[in-house]
Amino acid sequence: MVFKGGFKTTNEELFKTLSDAVVSCKKDDVIAAVEKAKGQAPAVELIDNGLAAGMNEVGVLFERGKLFLPHVMMAADAMSAGVEMLQDELATGEGASTKLGVIVNGTVEGDVHDIGKAIVSTMLQAAGFEVHDIGRDVPVQNFIDKIKETNADMVGLSALMTTTLQGQKEVIELLKENGMRDSIKVMVGGAPATDAWAKKCGADCYAENASEAVAKAKELLL
Repeated sequence: MVFKGGFKTTNEELFKTLSDAVVSCKKDDVIAAVEKAKGQAPAVELIDNGLAAGMNEVGVLFERGKLFLPHVMMAADAMSAGVEMLQDELATGEGASTKLGVIVNGTVEGDVHDIGKAIVSTMLQAAGFEVHDIGRDVPVQNFIDKIKETNADMVGLSALMTTTLQGQKEVIELLKENGMRDSIKVMVGGAPATDAWAKKCGADCYAENASEAVAKAKELLL
């Protein structure tokens, strides 16, 4: 619990304010909310439990037809602005000065969702990993090429639709074909992914959110 302007504010209230600001789809609201929240909780928590939670809610509302694509794009832009405001604090966090490993991160081919994956990349980088985010709708071969180019220790595969989930397995299969699977860890994530899917497709782990992605990466690489 923290004090702001003489009033007690719980972290839950901070997170809800940030989440609601993202759901409003208004960049000015997000910027104002982040400005007030800075320093009251770790940046990683403000992002994960506040901004990212709001973006998840936007996704739910979009699926229900309550929001439309322009709203989603505005919310994503607003959330990105909020994350950018917290970059300095993230950069001074634990592990920021040392490189813990090299990770290639991307959203599989056919899937244009980018925000969740971008949050994971930001959090991994803040934790001390060298992250190469290769974007969204990434062809299978591009993952292989980037892994070779960077001599990566891990690859993160994001998929936000059930129809693109198979793309994660295709990357893993191509890693096997190229004789690379034993030398690299594979993390899968995204709304339709689960621990059971990770086991089925041959990944090393599944991460539900950005904080868990950092924890799992440390478990596997350190």
